[in-house]
Amino acid sequence: MAARAPWGPGDAASAALDELSRNFTYGALGAGNTSLSGAWYRRNQIHLFGVLLAILGNLVISISLNIQKYSHLHLVHQEHQRPFFRSVLWWGGILLIAVGETGNFAAYGFASITLIPPLGCMSVTGSAVISVVFLKENLRASDLLGMTLAFAGTYLLVNFAPNITQSISARTVQYYFVGWQFLISVILEILAFCILLYFHKRKGMKHIVILLTLVALLASLTVISGKAVSGMITFSVTDKMQLTYPIFYIMFIVMIASCVFQVKFLNQATKLYNTTMVVPVNHIFFTTSAIIAGIIFYQEFLGAAFLTVFIYLFGCFLSFLGVFLVTRNREKKHLPQSYIDFGNIPGKQMLDKIQPDSDGLSYGTLPNESDSTKSQSGEKKEV
Repeated sequence: MAARAPWGPGDAASAALDELSRNFTYGALGAGNTSLSGAWYRRNQIHLFGVLLAILGNLVISISLNIQKYSHLHLVHQEHQRPFFRSVLWWGGILLIAVGETGNFAAYGFASITLIPPLGCMSVTGSAVISVVFLKENLRASDLLGMTLAFAGTYLLVNFAPNITQSISARTVQYYFVGWQFLISVILEILAFCILLYFHKRKGMKHIVILLTLVALLASLTVISGKAVSGMITFSVTDKMQLTYPIFYIMFIVMIASCVFQVKFLNQATKLYNTTMVVPVNHIFFTTSAIIAGIIFYQEFLGAAFLTVFIYLFGCFLSFLGVFLVTRNREKKHLPQSYIDFGNIPGKQMLDKIQPDSDGLSYGTLPNESDSTKSQSGEKKEV
């Protein structure tokens, strides 16, 4: 037998490809092996566990948001108001948000990127149900239709998402990290981000599309790094320790940094625009960016049939439409406005309205001293 040649540069790439081929498990189309068959559910128990974590995490987030809303309303109606951060109920909502986001993060270690972000529609629909039951808000026909569409879209997403199970190890992430697909996409994203940031900072453009596109570009990095970190932690628990590789800490830093800047731009959008506009647009942009990231970085649609991809995209469309219907034209509750009584100010006359209309942009004017002197002599009526 011929002596085996020593390892060269090509052997490392071959070993990485061999590991990738072992990490992937594709669902072959055949009799009794369709997406809705019992065999599919038995074969994808880990995949469905990730789905369950994501759904429960989103529902916990919706509960926490309503708890915080209730705590704010409760504090407003108290005779002696105190800061919201001194409310035990408010801190309970914060704790539940942390639990829900932890569930979403853990779900990336079991399910695909192209499935977890679209399930965010469950948080919106769950929040609408809870607000009707506990906060006594009105239930509209559009809410019922939106919830129905969101549930139908979720069912299609769970059954027709890429039928693939992938174990994320450090070597797998390193292989994808230097792939030409990811390098080209990340360069294009950086260019787009810099252009939008220039118009936002230098030109003062604060349109909702610009702000939420910046959020979506950062979200693609968040989901890529989040799945890498969660996957390597899961792999370390179930198989072999992966936390000693530098790529784990690189991905962890990218995940934290992208999350921080996402929150910054999202807060700017919520300050400038109504929540009923920000929530559906952000859900659509975030989910689309995450799906594209999963396709490019983790190649999650590799080998999928056209019909499966079409029904998956149709499920995404239904969830988008459901979120839009649930959030549109929500009634806004305003606190009572304090009007100024100028009748008690001696020597002052109101020439124009002082308290503006809700749509007005300017206040009225007060007369000068000569006018006030005339008003005291009775030449003009005192208000």
